[in-house]
Amino acid sequence: MLFMAEFMEPRVVAYAEDHSTPLPAYLERVDEHTRENFPAWGMMVGRQEGRFLELVVFALGATRVLEIGTFTGFSSIAMAAGLAPGGAITTCEVDPVHVTTARANITASPYEDRIEVVEGPALATIEHLDGPFDFVFIDADKTGYDAYFEAVLPKLARRGLIALDNTLQRGEVLDPVGAHDGAVAIAALNDKLAADRRVVCAFTTIRDGVTLVRRA
Repeated sequence: MLFMAEFMEPRVVAYAEDHSTPLPAYLERVDEHTRENFPAWGMMVGRQEGRFLELVVFALGATRVLEIGTFTGFSSIAMAAGLAPGGAITTCEVDPVHVTTARANITASPYEDRIEVVEGPALATIEHLDGPFDFVFIDADKTGYDAYFEAVLPKLARRGLIALDNTLQRGEVLDPVGAHDGAVAIAALNDKLAADRRVVCAFTTIRDGVTLVRRA
């Protein structure tokens, strides 16, 4: 993997994982099941980023969280642990297999009553959701990120945050000429966000890049 080989020493990655609080048993089971049954298991955020998302949700005192891209439910479940009392997560997923898997994993967690999985195209779902959202996590098809960002920005709480995952694209954003469509789209969005006067953003190198955004 280009990102791991050139931009993150594998021992550093292992050290970061080992020095984040271990996963609870129910998330360990999600991790194991995803690795065993989904060839694209790398889409799962994993221990370090899962804990990071949980802590961001906790620090915000978030009661309303929106996730775009559920996959097998790992990130939803991780974030649910950081919700303020009475808080809830709405997570959008277009793939019916992922929806079925995520719902089963969420049911087996302590947070079934806090997470709603909505099946269908995310933009259509967002259109019918009322804000404001305290936290929005975008981790879906990369060519759609710009549209998702524009759709959720007006529904972001005044002190809310948006997190966009995989903004490094394994380093391909450094020279996107000839890269795959997703990397090209993310590189363009990274440039846009850095110059966008509507927002303040911080690009972090957590895993494959996580960009945090707030309103200016």
